Amino acid sequence: MTMAASHAADKKLRDAIFGATAACNKAAEKHGLDKVTNATIGMMMNDEGGLAVLPTVEKVYRSLKTEEMFRYAPIAGLPAYLAEVEKLVFADNRPEGFIASCATAGGTGAIHHAVANYAERGTKVLTSDWFWGTYNVICNECGCKLVNYKLFDANNNFNISAYADKVAEIFQEQDSLLVIINTPVHNPTGFSLTEEDWDQVLALAKKYAAQGKKMSILVDIAYIDFAGEKNATRRFMRKFSNLPENVFIMFAFSMSKGYTAYGQRTGALVGVSSSEAVITEFQDINKYTSRATWSNINRAAMTTLVKIQQDDALRTEYENERDSFYQTIQKRAEVFMKEAKECGLNALPYNGGFFLSVPAADPQAVCNKLHDDLIFAVPLKMGVRVAACCVPEEKMHGVAAKVLKALKAVENW
Repeated sequence: MTMAASHAADKKLRDAIFGATAACNKAAEKHGLDKVTNATIGMMMNDEGGLAVLPTVEKVYRSLKTEEMFRYAPIAGLPAYLAEVEKLVFADNRPEGFIASCATAGGTGAIHHAVANYAERGTKVLTSDWFWGTYNVICNECGCKLVNYKLFDANNNFNISAYADKVAEIFQEQDSLLVIINTPVHNPTGFSLTEEDWDQVLALAKKYAAQGKKMSILVDIAYIDFAGEKNATRRFMRKFSNLPENVFIMFAFSMSKGYTAYGQRTGALVGVSSSEAVITEFQDINKYTSRATWSNINRAAMTTLVKIQQDDALRTEYENERDSFYQTIQKRAEVFMKEAKECGLNALPYNGGFFLSVPAADPQAVCNKLHDDLIFAVPLKMGVRVAACCVPEEKMHGVAAKVLKALKAVENW
């Protein structure tokens, strides 16, 4: 017996991340938190295992007046918030063209809107074979099918050949395509596309645009504030100037990572086009979709961002604190990558961000074996994800060698 609509009856969320975290919490109760290495959480944790929140963000949030916290916000988002988000997205690398944005429920909401409004139902959406699993959930919910290209070539560089082949294959079946590219510091690997990689991606988009095809590219920049110097990591954005009007660029912006505002669910979808009509359409359809999903989002979080960004002293405090968090994660990741190289563990290239990854034929079995050493990581489809954001530097020592030991144990079964 089912009362659900036929298209919904088989929906069941299986989240490897929350499952791995639950197993870790159970072990911590039995053995003690200090004995357990929790590499599952996608949040910044301090060396004592507690949630690390940027002090300036918390201070400003707690200082808000009642109306700033509880009054409805406009459906499209507070105008000042949208203006500041666009400054944050581009820094000094704002591309030429028409630009607009829409407030969303976190970066996830931005991805949802992009898929809901720029992928024809029943068509394919393209992303890499290493990807955040929620992309697939969103595509299924929106009536699309997520397909993949091989992210890395034999030298662990961006596999432009595999990407081009997959784009060509899809365009034989459909006239429009949404591509999701998570960079810089991709989840789950920490990999970033180079500017030369972007030249090739955009050359391909222009090639198909000349044939009358439509391509939308969603750049998921959730982790950009943990990728390095802000203008160096955004320089590729200038390449989106004056593209053909049937090549549309979007950015998924999130307050979750750069502002440690995970639970406030605040983000934005930012669009860039050479066509004013395309941008007007972007504003109209995303406002409509917002009304049909969450109506409007968290006013308090939007106001917090505005107050920080419009106050020189607060902004400086915030940027210094965030840079300290970035340096902390880098040091933790450097321990893992250095020891991986020393012991011969095949870790994927890491440029920054919250996560590192190791390929594995049976990721779940490897993670299960790691439990013997009270190490808890996340099993993905193609490997094991280690969250550098939540493992203290002291506990990170030895993790790479134990991952290698677990891999070898599983291979010998």
